[in-house]
Amino acid sequence: MWRQHSRRLITCTAAANSTRVLTDNKWDALVIGGGHNGLTAAAYLARSGLSVAVLERRHVIGGAAVTEELIPGFKFSRCSYLQSLLRPAVIQELELARHGLKLLKRSPSSFTPSRDGRYLLLGPDKELNYSEISKFSKRDAEAFPKYETLLEDFCKFIDPILDSSPPEKLQEISSLNVRMKANLKKSIFWAHLLQRAVAMGQKELLYACIIKGCGLQFCSSKFRDFNHLKSDILKATLATDAVIGSKGSVSTPGSGYVLLHHVMGETDGDRGIWSYVEGGMGSVSLAISRAAREAGATIMTEAEVSKLMIDGSGRVSGVLLADGTQVRSSVVLSNATPYRTFMEFVPHNVLPDDFLGAVKNSDYSSATTKINLAVDRLPQFHCCKLKSPDAGPQHMGTIHIGSESMEEIDTACQDSANGIPSRRPVIEMTIPSVLDKTISPSGKHVINLFIQYTPYKPSDGSWEDSEYRKSFAQRCFDLIEEYAPGFNSSVIGYDMLTPPDLEREIGLTGGNIFHGAMGLDSLFLMRPVKGWSNYRTPLQGLYLCGSGAHPGGGVMGAPGRNAANVVIQDMKQQFFLILSTTGASTEVSEFCPIEASRKVP
Repeated sequence: MWRQHSRRLITCTAAANSTRVLTDNKWDALVIGGGHNGLTAAAYLARSGLSVAVLERRHVIGGAAVTEELIPGFKFSRCSYLQSLLRPAVIQELELARHGLKLLKRSPSSFTPSRDGRYLLLGPDKELNYSEISKFSKRDAEAFPKYETLLEDFCKFIDPILDSSPPEKLQEISSLNVRMKANLKKSIFWAHLLQRAVAMGQKELLYACIIKGCGLQFCSSKFRDFNHLKSDILKATLATDAVIGSKGSVSTPGSGYVLLHHVMGETDGDRGIWSYVEGGMGSVSLAISRAAREAGATIMTEAEVSKLMIDGSGRVSGVLLADGTQVRSSVVLSNATPYRTFMEFVPHNVLPDDFLGAVKNSDYSSATTKINLAVDRLPQFHCCKLKSPDAGPQHMGTIHIGSESMEEIDTACQDSANGIPSRRPVIEMTIPSVLDKTISPSGKHVINLFIQYTPYKPSDGSWEDSEYRKSFAQRCFDLIEEYAPGFNSSVIGYDMLTPPDLEREIGLTGGNIFHGAMGLDSLFLMRPVKGWSNYRTPLQGLYLCGSGAHPGGGVMGAPGRNAANVVIQDMKQQFFLILSTTGASTEVSEFCPIEASRKVP
């Protein structure tokens, strides 16, 4: 009894201390949400000399980039499960390797088993790719290097755009000097973009991906006779990258960019290579949080934000927590989705109606479910004709289940469009424990299943019904069983996140893993809505720093880094404006921590 009372007393004391830390002073910046982008923003802001506090609703930081031990001994990357998109600038500038980030490269990177006893392995080894594709078509094997080269070229074209704020118009009245600088910056941006496009000389490619935005047409622009490729299994394997995280099929407009988004990353300078993270994806967030704390940021968990506070001038003045605590700040950055930020956190009658309408009508729909499993042995794929308990090349990369042909993907998508979960889901299976020995007991493994397509509100049942959930999970396991007999009996336990679960537990509106659709009408200058793509918002002092801002979803860190730089720029500008209007002659470094710091990125 005394121990229970003691623990309760310690918890209450810790909570009281946490509250005092938040309320004792006015912060320069508050960050809503301790996902990887929020932590990234906090790290850069703190490095510039600002006082920063991160407020995370859950008991653990990371958002969708989180590791949780839900079954004793098994550590799951509950949502995101692979790393490639994290920007090199973030890794280098925040020294994430020094803070514990360790990337485990996968090779081969892809394995697609076939029910007819064959399989396709793909990876960074060009000779392996030629040999594997030749099993299905020698002509396809000869064309594949061209596909990879053109894909890499286009990723190089997009790459610089990711690390900078879009050239948005100025949203407020500014001095002539500020307007001239902004116009010059925009002109330079568009000139460099046009120069790179011309240098590529790929007008057809640009048209297919940017204008048409269709994954099928994108692939066709690379393989000029893509639709006449002999190997269905190759087409389907390549096409899966165009539908991940969306509710559309390969022929859906906008899927072309989704495909690029999933191949534009790199690991340790090797473009297009995806990796596991030692300790799970939560290790990414943990490394960033260490960098932020080292720079002076404060990170609080179980600190749920209820509303933004607005002062008499109509500017953000802090946040109100769910427990009634008021935390004051000069600016607030939201790592939540645009919908949660503007429809839930901002008080009513503050934002313009047209802006709210655009936010409300944005596409947050999802058809994605994530299942994390603990198993007592590796799956044995009958097409490999090997019975070894040890990991082989087929276990290293992404294992494509239920996508042997384009027709299978289209049929699975159509089921969801008709309101029911796919009868034969498209499944991406990964087994990180084959390379990461820290996340499961010896001899046992962690398996991630990224599953499509599962509508948010199925017409034939409810995700709140435990039997309905179990039935769908078993459907997925049975499909894997077709390729790997004995899989069902290997399952120790599992954790399942449907679209409503992703919304409720992780805060992803509609269950959308990207904080909103990644179609052409919601990217770059249109993200989150037209006219507000540069992380600023109509509410003075409020900024977006999450995946709902440019350049979009995935574990990138780019929205957080870019937003922080915009905040730093605005605070510098505001400070110098105060100096000029007051005629103050005091040294800048005495008043402006940003200007005094030598760590400004």
